[in-house]
Order: sequence, then C-alpha cells, then structure tokens
Amino acid sequence: MASLIENLIWTLEEENQEYKKLLELAKEKTSVIIQGDVAKLNEMTAREQEHTDRLAALEGRREEVIGDIATVLNKDVGTLTVKHIIELLAGQDKVQQMLSDVHDRLKLTLNDMVVINNVNKQLIEESLEIVNFNINYINGLNQLPETANYNKGAYNQQSPLVNSRFDAKN
Repeated sequence: MASLIENLIWTLEEENQEYKKLLELAKEKTSVIIQGDVAKLNEMTAREQEHTDRLAALEGRREEVIGDIATVLNKDVGTLTVKHIIELLAGQDKVQQMLSDVHDRLKLTLNDMVVINNVNKQLIEESLEIVNFNINYINGLNQLPETANYNKGAYNQQSPLVNSRFDAKN
C-alpha cells in the first residue's frame, strides 16, 4: 500500500508541474492576445497541446493508481477520491501530510489556471466583438444610400467612404 501512495504522490506532483507549465503559457498568452499576434498564438497552442498530452497520460496513471488503492482497501473506485484517501491515512501522519500537501498545491495551481483562462477568454471575446464591429461597419459602408453627389460634369460620384481601406493597427 505504501508504494501505491508514493506512486499517487509522485503522479500528483508531476501533474502539478505540468499544470504550472501550462499556467506560465497561459500568462504569456495574455500578452500575445492583447498584441493580436496570431502566429505566436498558434505556436503557443501547439506547445500547450504537448503539455495537455502529458497531462492526459498522467491522469490515466493517477486513475490506475487510485484503482489499485481502491482494490487494496476494498473500496468502490468510482467514489474513492484523493481527499478520501487522505482521510483514510489517519495515523500515518507523514504520508498523510505529503499527500495532503501535493493535493493542496495542485488545487491552487488549478485555481490559478481557471483565473488566467477566464481573463484570456474575456480578452478573446472582446477582440471578436471588435472584429465583428469592424466587419459590420465596413459592410454598412458598402450599403450606404446613394445621394446626389455630382461633379462639375453633372456625373454622380461615388462616395469616397465606400472603397476606403484603413489599417486598424495605427
């Protein structure tokens, strides 16, 4: 049983390290989103995918270890959680504390991820609103009603706004 708990602690620690790497990428992504650097954003997404793949493998490992612990303790694997395992380790203070510490660190890292991801989500939504506004504005210019805008030769001139182009980054 002790080696199973050690494996669980190791797995949770590795998951925490991967989430911390993802957290750093998410923080970096905030400035990339603000700058509107799509190429850098694509590169970062590829790097995030590498960490996500590692996390999926670690999650599988964690579920396997918890399944083994459930078998040893004769508990239902569907209801056995890390928190419950911590409670079951009463009397084994050192191991209980180690598992509790890594569990708490992982929870804090995940909470930080949620905060940063919500900020990034809001920034992306605002960027999309600006893009949609600009698209609608430009489309609206093409649909301006034609007015009497004659030149000296009595020919109707097209509005200079209809074919205008502008650089939104200026």
